[in-house]
Order: sequence, then C-alpha cells, then structure tokens
Amino acid sequence: MSFTLQELSRIAQAELRGDPERIITRVATLQDADEGAISFLANRRYKAFLRDTRASAVILSAEDAAVCPVDCLVADNPYLAHARVMAALYPDAAPVVGIHPTAHVDPSARVASSAQVGPNCHLGADVVIDEDVVVGPGSVLLDHVFVGAGSRLVASVTLCAGTRLGKRCLIHPGAVIGSDGFGMANDEGAWVKVPQIGRALLGDDVEIGSCSSVDCGAIGDTVIADGVKIDSQVHVAHNVQIGRHSAIAGCAAIAGSSRIGEYCTIAGAAGVTGHVELTDKVHISGMTSVTRSIREPGVYTGTVPPMEHSAWLKNFARLRQLDDMVRRIRALEKELAALRERDDAHG
Repeated sequence: MSFTLQELSRIAQAELRGDPERIITRVATLQDADEGAISFLANRRYKAFLRDTRASAVILSAEDAAVCPVDCLVADNPYLAHARVMAALYPDAAPVVGIHPTAHVDPSARVASSAQVGPNCHLGADVVIDEDVVVGPGSVLLDHVFVGAGSRLVASVTLCAGTRLGKRCLIHPGAVIGSDGFGMANDEGAWVKVPQIGRALLGDDVEIGSCSSVDCGAIGDTVIADGVKIDSQVHVAHNVQIGRHSAIAGCAAIAGSSRIGEYCTIAGAAGVTGHVELTDKVHISGMTSVTRSIREPGVYTGTVPPMEHSAWLKNFARLRQLDDMVRRIRALEKELAALRERDDAHG
C-alpha cells in the first residue's frame, strides 16, 4: 500500500506541513526510517532521535513540529494519528470466503455466505456466523454460539456453549471465552463442582488477547461491554461485568462477580478480588491488589508483601492511622524544640 502525505493527513485527521505529494509506503521507527517511511513521536524519551531521522515524514505534536527536520503531520494525539496511518498502510488480508473442507459444521449451524471458516474448525449445533466473520484455523465454537458481523477469530480460539460476540470483535489465538467459572462447594474438605449455567456476552469492538480466558456466568451472565480491550493472559472470572471502553493489560485477573466501570484501566499483573465495584474512570497501577470497592475516579496504587493474615490486618489498621501519627509526631517535635529554646534562653 502507498499513500501521499495529503491522503494520510486526511486519514490521520492531522495537519500537513510539507509536500502533499510525497509518497509514503511504510512505517518505521525514527532511528530506522528512510525514504518512503513515516515515523511518529509520541514519547518524549525518543525526541533525541528526531533531529537525525531520515524518515520522509513524522507524525508529532505542534510543539515538536518546530524542530522536525522533515515533512510532518501535526496532531493533538500523535499516537492516535499513528494508529490510523498504520491501519491504512497495513490493512488486514481479505478473507477467503467459504468453509474449508476439513472444517466440521453441524447441519443446524448457519454460516453467512460472506464468512470464512478455516481448516480444522468445529462449529456445533445452532451456531450462527454473521456476515464477514473470519473463523481462523483450529477454532472451536460449541453449541448455540453467535458471532457478530465483521468479527475475527484469529486461530485456535474456543467459544464455549452459549457465548455471544458482538460486531467487529477481534479474538487472538488461544483465547477461551465462556469456559466454566471456578464454582466449588466444600463438602468436609472435598470440593464439589457447582454447575455454571450462565453465558459470556461480548459487545461490539471488543478485543481479547492471546491465551486469555473469560468465564461464563454461574447463573447470570459475564458481560464485556462495547469497546473493551483485554490484553494477553488475562483472566476474567464468572459474572464479572466490565463497562464500555475499559482496558486491561497482561496477566491481570478479575475475580468473580466484580464490576468494572466505564473508561477504566487495569495495568499488568494487577488483581481485583471478587464482589467489588470500581466506578467509572478508575485506573489501577501495575501489580496493585484491589480488595475493596473504589467509589471515586482516580489512580490507585498499592501492594504489600504477604504475611500471616491476622498480622496483616493489624498492620493495615496501623497504616490507616499513619497520617494522624505523623501529625502528632510533628506536634511533639515542635513542643520539644520550644522546650530546648526555653532551656537555652535560661542557660
């Protein structure tokens, strides 16, 4: 694919400064770019590479454009503009429409004529595949699964019974959606499985990373709303609800029946315990352990080393009193300083 800078400026919704007819064929880093390549600057750490770049053009902010030695596209959000340019220069390959001869499709399944079902796939009873869906090789869709128009299962994706995907979802290799949640009842030390009879429901434009799992509901449903983005190796337990346009980074885990609001972010390896609620626009830092509901938007960070539980409870109770203790210590220090001054004054 190739575009002129004028065409890319419209795609990126950015201001063009330079030759509108310059041809761009690829994207490269500031360090590695040469003629025909476009790069971008969104992280200040890489500004040192801008001065010597040999790119044909750079996507950057108005502030950085003043020192850019080549043509540029100026955007308020350079990374977003870069994403739009990348999508134009590197579009997904057109699917090969039809059902591969090695795929097993139950007679009751319905596959749209514009869909692709790849090699060694399995489609169970009453599966519905909508228009322009791609079911990549080795994927398994069990009974009563629905996949909305334009969605893509890259390869080796498992959608368990009753799972529903909205439109334009992207599911990466090894992801499992709708598997049983961890429901166990204790019978005098032995574990008895509790049947999981809910579903996993995904909205439109949801992305699930490789080897991530989204459990079905225990009785109700697990719900992932429109625009949610989930990274690789993330676990979403049964009956979790995640609000629109939230994003969850790799190796995070959300325990059962928790509710995540809209426009939240959960960074890598963070954990959210069960039955808690995060309001909208809550941002959880990496490795943070969320053990209570968060009612106010903001950034939250915290982790402590493991210890015996009763000791942890005592220490945390003291930690909550830390501000008051600091104030009292400062007051005592002032009193001691005043006493020293008085003693010095009296010799």
